[in-house]
Amino acid sequence: MPYEPNMYDSHMHSTLCKHARGPLSDYAAQAERKGLRGITVTCHSPMPFGWNPNVRMTVKQLPQYVDMVAETRAEYAGRVDVRLGLESDYLPGMESWLDDLHRRYDFSYILGSVHPQTDEYKSLYLEGSTRLEYEKSYFENLANAAESGLFDCLSHPDIVKIVHPQQYKVAEHMYTIRRALDRIARAGTAMELNTSGVNKPYREMNPGPEILQEMARRNIPVVIGSDSHDAHRVGADFDKALQMLQNAGYESLSYFIDRERRELRISEVFLAELQPRLV
Repeated sequence: MPYEPNMYDSHMHSTLCKHARGPLSDYAAQAERKGLRGITVTCHSPMPFGWNPNVRMTVKQLPQYVDMVAETRAEYAGRVDVRLGLESDYLPGMESWLDDLHRRYDFSYILGSVHPQTDEYKSLYLEGSTRLEYEKSYFENLANAAESGLFDCLSHPDIVKIVHPQQYKVAEHMYTIRRALDRIARAGTAMELNTSGVNKPYREMNPGPEILQEMARRNIPVVIGSDSHDAHRVGADFDKALQMLQNAGYESLSYFIDRERRELRISEVFLAELQPRLV
């Protein structure tokens, strides 16, 4: 039975983050080819104190970013629903900065990220600690991010596994992970299934199946995102992600419009990889 296009890709970047390629119109065009209903652009947020400036826009560039998304939205009106989002880094103590930042524009979706691979994070949590303590800090900070109430969804859960990919073992952290997921479930924050992990040093989506199953047991909503830094990856591996969700026990997935969560039954998803549209 054919379905109308009804799925969003809820994670992608612009050139303002300094490590993505191509105009946003290319991302929207790929979404149209894939048969997606819409995309949400979620470029890396500005951060205070000179926090890893080489991978994010500056505060002064934020209006430019908003205009870039608005121009693409207007260009693709009636074809692809282009939404303004933001991927904001979380660390304890930055709550007031982020709260002010998120109020500056009418964002449709806010992703909360903990990036343990940055030099700044390592200086806070890795120096003087064991690898296991450092990895534990990541999962605890994911829960802290959820409890802050600042975010709609937590991006690429378990991305800490790319830092020491040869040594990381999810089984070593399951007690910490289950406690963190209990806190996230109580906070009501969604979590992402990020398809870009298959191209990273630990070749597995974020999160992996063990964590995804624990999320399903707690009824934590899941949003799928490609984390595209190049237009060709928009909607990439969504068929595999949907199968992973079903295998974990999910019957539906989520996306956000104007900061409100909406649900879509997996059985009703239009799989454009199987039925590409001609444009």
